[in-house]
Amino acid sequence: MAGKEAKTENGKLHLKWVRSAICAPVKQKRVIKGLGFTRLNQVIERPDTPGIRGMVNKVPHLVEIVQA
Repeated sequence: MAGKEAKTENGKLHLKWVRSAICAPVKQKRVIKGLGFTRLNQVIERPDTPGIRGMVNKVPHLVEIVQA
């Protein structure tokens, strides 16, 4: 899940949206949108910054860090 410390090359995180945000609160839906997800099971690449890590920690049940 999101709690794993994933070390990636070039300081990038590969994130995957794994659960729907239909029943999630509006704040969590905005976090998903803010990360850049547009559809379920999508894998995106984001820089490994404290801001991105904080957003992932807000929705650990919806997003996971995958190994590249």
